[in-house]
Amino acid sequence: MFERYSERARRAIFFARYEASNYGSRYIETEHLLLGLLREDQVLARYCLPKIGAGEEIRAEIETRITRGGRISTSVEIPLTAECKKILCLAAEESERLATSFVGTEHLLLGILRMDGSLAAQLLRARGVKPELLREQLAKAPAARTSKPQPGKGAFLKLDTFLAGLKWHSSEELTPFFAPNAQFVDAAGKRWNRDEIGKEFSTLFAPYAKKNATYVVEGSLAETSDLLVATVLWKNGFLASEQRIWIHRMIAVLIAEGDDWLILSMQLTPVQPL
Repeated sequence: MFERYSERARRAIFFARYEASNYGSRYIETEHLLLGLLREDQVLARYCLPKIGAGEEIRAEIETRITRGGRISTSVEIPLTAECKKILCLAAEESERLATSFVGTEHLLLGILRMDGSLAAQLLRARGVKPELLREQLAKAPAARTSKPQPGKGAFLKLDTFLAGLKWHSSEELTPFFAPNAQFVDAAGKRWNRDEIGKEFSTLFAPYAKKNATYVVEGSLAETSDLLVATVLWKNGFLASEQRIWIHRMIAVLIAEGDDWLILSMQLTPVQPL
């Protein structure tokens, strides 16, 4: 079903599933799809919702209009509603109308806007987002949405999405962040290839998925249109009563692939606490 979808569009749907589980919904509703879209493609969100804080406003309004239940495990299958399935069909139509070879996040947004009466469409239209105007803007500047991602925010956003996702995403959802020829070097200096990363993901990243593990993206060592080398500092006070801590520095290399970024390598180095 998702063969023609860009990686970004696929992840938007994965995030929609997470939003549904987080709100205790047994189905992925249109509002979850919108939240997943805004979470994944912040460039598109700023493009369509230029007002600062619009994304936060949408989430806040959604929470006043739905009944929140107990959180559902992400391992539980959560299907799309009929409205969301219709949105995916409309997104495919928009892709064909704009003569693109893939279904991207912009097409999903247009599909949402065309689903009259849905909560997601109501929220967007109330903020002045209209399918006719959005379609016209995209048609005038197709290169802006189909060219390689720009350096800086796009790559850092992808890295931050991966790091934050370690606490609540499964290995099946996070392994695709790695390039086919990716390598991971653990804190002991052992190298792991892409297949090994997928098989041992939970073990390799267990320390960074702990509740009290925190990270700071320190900055970049190199940054071009198709490459980012960034450093991340991890800290975990796992035995606070004894004031024992561990600190790791992670060097992450990301490369541009089409309209997306993939992790080419990650290397961990223990840092002696002061």
